[in-house]
Amino acid sequence: MPINARNIYFHELIGLKIKILQYTDPNLIGVEGIVVDETLKTLIIEKPDGKKIRVFKENGVFEFKLPHGEKVIIKGIDIIGRPWDRLKRVLTAKW
Repeated sequence: MPINARNIYFHELIGLKIKILQYTDPNLIGVEGIVVDETLKTLIIEKPDGKKIRVFKENGVFEFKLPHGEKVIIKGIDIIGRPWDRLKRVLTAKW
């Protein structure tokens, strides 16, 4: 299933373009790049200059650009966990 605004919470975020819209460290607001790794609580972003930064999901609000060009704004707290754990959490909540 292709990634879209409704299912991004259950998808792998690696490879998506990202922009930090809000963050507890004001120096990181506006940083853009590509998600190159994802852990339970963090995203690793490679900036255009090749430098990589690690940000905590729960500390920010992020804009992801999907492959077909749609932009999706997500609170980091909503994407804490690995993709399969996020899917389990949603499925459990529905039952």
